[in-house]
Amino acid sequence: MNLLALFRRRFAAALAPLSDEAPELANLVKAVQDPKFGDYQANCAMPLAKKLGEPPRKVAERILANLDVADCCEPPQIAGPGFINLTLTTAWLERALGELVTDERLGMPLTDMPRHVIIDFSSPNVAKPMHVGHLRSTVLGAALYRLFRFAGHDVQSDNHIGDWGTQFGMILYGYKHLLDRESFARDPVGELARLYREVNRIGEEDPNVARGARDETARLHAFDSENVALWREFVQLCQKALDAMYERLAITFDMTLGESAYHDMLPGVVGSLEERGIAQVSEGALCVFVEENAAPFIVRKSDGAFTYATTDLATIRYRAETLKGQEFLYVVDARQAEHFRMLFATARLWGYDQLDLRHVSFGTILGEDKRPFRTRSGDTVGLESLLNESVTRARKIVDDNDDSKDTPELDQQTRAVVAETVGIGGIKYADLRHNRDSDYVFSWDKMLAVTGDTATYIQYSYARICGIFRKGGIDRQALRRQTPAIHLGSPAERRLAVLLLRFPESIEAAIEDCRPHFVTQYVFTLADAFTKFYEECQVLKETDESLRQSRLVLCDLVARMLKKGLWLLGIDTCEQM
Repeated sequence: MNLLALFRRRFAAALAPLSDEAPELANLVKAVQDPKFGDYQANCAMPLAKKLGEPPRKVAERILANLDVADCCEPPQIAGPGFINLTLTTAWLERALGELVTDERLGMPLTDMPRHVIIDFSSPNVAKPMHVGHLRSTVLGAALYRLFRFAGHDVQSDNHIGDWGTQFGMILYGYKHLLDRESFARDPVGELARLYREVNRIGEEDPNVARGARDETARLHAFDSENVALWREFVQLCQKALDAMYERLAITFDMTLGESAYHDMLPGVVGSLEERGIAQVSEGALCVFVEENAAPFIVRKSDGAFTYATTDLATIRYRAETLKGQEFLYVVDARQAEHFRMLFATARLWGYDQLDLRHVSFGTILGEDKRPFRTRSGDTVGLESLLNESVTRARKIVDDNDDSKDTPELDQQTRAVVAETVGIGGIKYADLRHNRDSDYVFSWDKMLAVTGDTATYIQYSYARICGIFRKGGIDRQALRRQTPAIHLGSPAERRLAVLLLRFPESIEAAIEDCRPHFVTQYVFTLADAFTKFYEECQVLKETDESLRQSRLVLCDLVARMLKKGLWLLGIDTCEQM
């Protein structure tokens, strides 16, 4: 059950006799962070008062006269100029928590309006090793995939890799003229990346090299047997390296359909645009003008070559007509905003105006100097080296914490597992905790801190709860089957109870605007509330058996919420740290 959605429905009904904008006004109901204002607060009386020409407190009274929340709340209170504060009754909270104990979905309902969602994310160029610039698309897209699926949508993930563009012409030219065979045998992907950079550099100064690379691209696209054979070899080698990286990140894809998969469709796309009068020739190129006096959206160059725009349109056609998708999410950085604006406008002109096309944009990862994150030599940071460094630092934290004890708890193998879990989880969480529109500064110290808003802190909170049950010799499954009564006698217990019931709100907020940071905010707030609860309330040492059982149930629910919340973000947990 989503409490926020429940209260918004109740307020919409109460507001209906007063305004024809009841649903919009009801959306002003929000969860409250400070308990002195109750649990939820409605701020709709003030804007409505302006339209009605009445004092806000009087309007609030009129709203309350229509509002039905007696089944779950104390009598609502009007505060300040017209805020309406709602406080859940303790009895209702205790009953609602009791229902969560045996609920495998932790209160999160399945959507009653499932959609077929296709999420396009990661999408590296296969001829180059993955680097830090691929991180945000990859972890953000993977989190959205899990969130949408958990809510009950039919979701497919597509890694739309760059495997057919002009970079392959450069690589083919480099392979034929500049190959270091020993390097290729030792590190094929690294050597291909070097060839790409070298041909790109030389081609800027030597027009013959640039022309040669273009000719190799043309031969590939004309299915020259030698170039196609080399291309297949290169793609297979690069895909193997990509798969190893995705396996380490615990990310899988339902489809990996690169640009090459759509090559044969491109003439038909262009022909359809021409037939419908959507595309027209301008300076030799075939273009779509989505707005008057705006730059053209080029679908075929003057030399007859197709563009990324053409491929993206073919992708939309395939996803709509073959896959029967309804909503397409493109998890791509904000610098591509203009491309997607024009792509979506063209798709609508083309007849795909019933699709929900969304560019899930995001900002840049910055270094301490507030510039794009790079190595000291100025190179882009490789993703593999980033993960390795994070795991190494995490291992030192694990060793330092465990070796400080008289009797270390973890053997070497377990420490390695914990370090991998903490290191990879720290990188993912550090990215996802930011509003995706924002740039953020990458900081090792902040990312792996054992206190504060980090994956490490939340993972430790989960392990700490597991330790309580381990120390007490308590079977958590058996505890749930007993369904002990819940008692919320202290403010810390009550605060924890309210947060536990807000789990669905965080999930649905993250899905609504494709912002997983709502989930990171939730798990951090829950972990922080548990720390305060554990400091103030006895659990294993509580002498009142009924209260002890109640608090154990609270601990179990918190652990389950933290584990599920982190899992939805693509982050693992360990029962010992």
